[in-house]
Amino acid sequence: MIPELKKTAEGKMQKSLEALKNDLQKIRTGRAHTGLLDHVQVDYYGSLVPVNQVANITLIDARTIGVQPWEKGMAQKVEKAIRDSDLGLNPASQGDLIRVPMPALTEERRKEMIKVVRHEGEGAKVAIRNLRRDAIAHLKDALKKGDIPEDDERKAQDDVQKLTDRYVADVDKMLAQKEAELMQV
Repeated sequence: MIPELKKTAEGKMQKSLEALKNDLQKIRTGRAHTGLLDHVQVDYYGSLVPVNQVANITLIDARTIGVQPWEKGMAQKVEKAIRDSDLGLNPASQGDLIRVPMPALTEERRKEMIKVVRHEGEGAKVAIRNLRRDAIAHLKDALKKGDIPEDDERKAQDDVQKLTDRYVADVDKMLAQKEAELMQV
């Protein structure tokens, strides 16, 4: 029972870490990358779908993303969806191709982005701590029911705490990496 509980907690903590990684990828650093548009939704015949399901997304150069819709009528919808997203991008059409230039980040904007990064990181840490709390609650319930001895419960709690500390340290590493990336000029 205890190994299953620890394995479940670790799996959920890993998912929290992956979710943070995905969220941090959305925060732009002034360089273009195709994953930036993954979360932009386009109205495609009445249903919202990601841009990458209605268009090819490529890098034209280090600071420009190229979006080529598969259907001619979708170009305006894709352009509007990118403009309306919270990414602060201003796409421009050139025939079938939509060019999405990455604006240069000012010092003030970089500091705002770091605040956003830290907020995302704190959210991930809270999620990991909540998973720790849930795992310890399950251990205490098992102890009350008499399913596990007190020594095993105490050792399992220590293991869950070590696991939590490791994942919180991973979150801190990811945040430091992203902050350094944001501050590069």
